[in-house]
Amino acid sequence: MDTILILDFGSQTTQLIGRRIRDLGVYAEIVPGDADMELAGNGDIRGIILSGSPESVYTPEGAAPDRRIYECGLPLLGICYGLQRMNYDTGGKVEPLPRREYGGVGVTVKANALFPEACRFTAWMSHGDTVTSLAPGFEQEGTSDTGYPAVLVHREKPWFGLQFHPEATHCERGTEILSSFVFGICGCKKDWTMEAYMSGVRSSLSAKVGSSPVLLLISGGVDSTVAAALLLRTLGPEQVHLMYMDTGLMRKDETAQVKQTLETLGARYLHVIMCGDEFLSALKGKSDPEEKRKTIGDLFISIQEREVTRLGLPQRYFLAQGTLYTDLVESGRGVGKKAHVIKSHHNVGSPLVAAKRGEGRIIEPLDRLYKDEVRALGRILGVSPEVVGRHPFPGPGLAVRIPGEVTKEKCDILREADAIFIEELKKRRAPGEEGKEGASFYDRIWQAFAVLLPIRSVGVAGDVRKYGWVLALRAVTSADGMTADVYPFPPKDLIEISTRITNAVPGIGRVTYDISSKPPATIEWE
Repeated sequence: MDTILILDFGSQTTQLIGRRIRDLGVYAEIVPGDADMELAGNGDIRGIILSGSPESVYTPEGAAPDRRIYECGLPLLGICYGLQRMNYDTGGKVEPLPRREYGGVGVTVKANALFPEACRFTAWMSHGDTVTSLAPGFEQEGTSDTGYPAVLVHREKPWFGLQFHPEATHCERGTEILSSFVFGICGCKKDWTMEAYMSGVRSSLSAKVGSSPVLLLISGGVDSTVAAALLLRTLGPEQVHLMYMDTGLMRKDETAQVKQTLETLGARYLHVIMCGDEFLSALKGKSDPEEKRKTIGDLFISIQEREVTRLGLPQRYFLAQGTLYTDLVESGRGVGKKAHVIKSHHNVGSPLVAAKRGEGRIIEPLDRLYKDEVRALGRILGVSPEVVGRHPFPGPGLAVRIPGEVTKEKCDILREADAIFIEELKKRRAPGEEGKEGASFYDRIWQAFAVLLPIRSVGVAGDVRKYGWVLALRAVTSADGMTADVYPFPPKDLIEISTRITNAVPGIGRVTYDISSKPPATIEWE
């Protein structure tokens, strides 16, 4: 199978490069940036991409590729740090910018092998260094509106460099550029599909697990449900145990819905653990977001271990999780060693999970996928459209949607408000879209939820002074969760939704709408 090899130097969007290439129908494999380039001898590899990085090429922290990459004869494409790395390693110079270049910047490019026609477009920049002297053989074929090199092309070798991120959804012509490299420069064939991914994962799962039992910690969201469907399809219901914990931090009616979905998928061993009191007790007095996440992660595993003992599963059991690559990236656990931590995830950063990982007893069949790819896999596996289309829900649950200390009272208030918000989104249609299937606000939004803020605001209910909590509503559109834009609600709908919430949920006195995009904000508040 034709393959594009991607060297991961720690960029938050490295996996997004691979995903964009897979969307083109070509297999992409990500390896550490300093991987042994004997890999390049694999006859299936048609080209190599050097990813971005949060580091600088001229510092000790800036990882360098195996020098044999420049002797392998394969086409190379350097993206951001990757461009700087190629130029620096072959005799050029890279220096810090007076001011970091970030966001949409115009780029003008001459016609060349990567760009068949001269063009101008808005690229997505994110860098603090720039090329100040070209290495021998390189020519500057594109320039940003700020005057810095944006595209480098080697005169004799199939080497190309981009000082911007074509993989970012905000980059104009991004898909065209990657397609030009993959097909025009590397000559790849389209032979990669989600069915092929599923087939490969099922083979590796069967080989690794053998006849050992597998325990999947399931939240009921899209990720863990698709992971459950994949395990049940691959190993059979006799080998798969599903453990669902009602942490007291779940959405309204979550437990009943999860039970019904899993039984429909054929689950035979479903263990529902009611442990809300334990989680709320452990979170008492804790307000720091990272401390809350790690407390929840540790408790997840300790309860799991206790319940496994009670169930009598043998020591050789494997622990499975619905971890996505975005979880790994944001936790600084990408393929390479240079990714920066954005936030901890309960199924990635917990010390107890790390210990299980070290024992080789962790199975994460979705850890190379983004959310939209998981949805595609779920459809292939027969997961219901209602579940596949469900908005993401964080593993720590409502705890990360209640900034500050978490209490049962706050959870109950937030549960009711969030349920009303989602119900309203599902029944409302954008202007001019009435009557159309799949045209509800909910269908058009990547993720929507409510956040109970740790402040109270004065209001009036009838003729009575009311001192109630402030609720923030959040709704964003996104392709992959790595970047996100605010959903532009018509004001009338926001006003009506706000009115219903304040009328129906005692304790809430004011509703706001979060208009921050990602970046600079994250999608979740904590």
